[in-house]
Amino acid sequence: MTVLKEKVNTDSKALVQDDETKHLLSRSLRYLKAGYPIHFNGPSGTGKTSLALALAKKRKRPVMLIHGNHELNNRDLIGDFTGYSSKKTVDNYVRSVYKKDESVTETWRDGRLLEAAKNGYTLVYDEFTRSHPTTNNIFLSILEEGVLPLYGSKLTEPYIRIHPKFSVIFTSNPLEYAGVYETQDALLDRLITIPLGYKAIEQEAAILVGKIGIEEEEAQAITTLVANLREKCLKESRSGPSLRSSLMIARLASEEDIPIDGNDEDFQVLCTDLLTYTVSECMEAEHSEEEARNLILESCVEHV
Repeated sequence: MTVLKEKVNTDSKALVQDDETKHLLSRSLRYLKAGYPIHFNGPSGTGKTSLALALAKKRKRPVMLIHGNHELNNRDLIGDFTGYSSKKTVDNYVRSVYKKDESVTETWRDGRLLEAAKNGYTLVYDEFTRSHPTTNNIFLSILEEGVLPLYGSKLTEPYIRIHPKFSVIFTSNPLEYAGVYETQDALLDRLITIPLGYKAIEQEAAILVGKIGIEEEEAQAITTLVANLREKCLKESRSGPSLRSSLMIARLASEEDIPIDGNDEDFQVLCTDLLTYTVSECMEAEHSEEEARNLILESCVEHV
């Protein structure tokens, strides 16, 4: 699999920063400046990626983004030969003399990690635990010896020295999430891991106000609804709906002029469409989808 190079435009509006978030970014930036990689760990929907990109932007260096997945390998990270180029020279300057030279060379293309390490970018490795631990082993040499081994590259040098401005920010979901591999202790021991959880209802409401532009009272009604359903899911050891669900409800209600009213039929349909699947995953009963819809409707009337 070939990983395409992706430079990231980190928009400051991507993250609504309250005092707690600003303090977290400030601490994390100090750790990065001291040479320590940061690792944001938490459930889906807690803003890990947005936080990582906002932190990367504060370094005022180009940002490279990698998404972890089980197919990622050293060729994607370091680079690979992508094809061949040929050069042909024909010399018949003298009529009686005919000379032909032809050469074929392989074409090398740097992977994202190699490009970032050589040029001192900030690398954001999103959901890195979705990649095989053997793939992530390459970061041990980077973080410990400051070198990037050029495994299987057939290049002249066996490794390169890491640029002094290079830095890494990791994000990951909890181990119980599907498709997540357990990370080796040797790598975790080199990271500053900062656990992230769901924000308070008031904080999530402030994000809705900042991103969607709805009234604070309406925003709090939506986040209260979603937080109530999430709490019921957490009792079953499931994550349930997140801030993303609140943002989707708020955005669609705003764009479609749907009243944010728990007794409004259109709003009830919107909430059941967006929340039923996630909430039903928290239930083990045979008729879980029907029960989820009923629970969502009850919560709409009660909290919105």
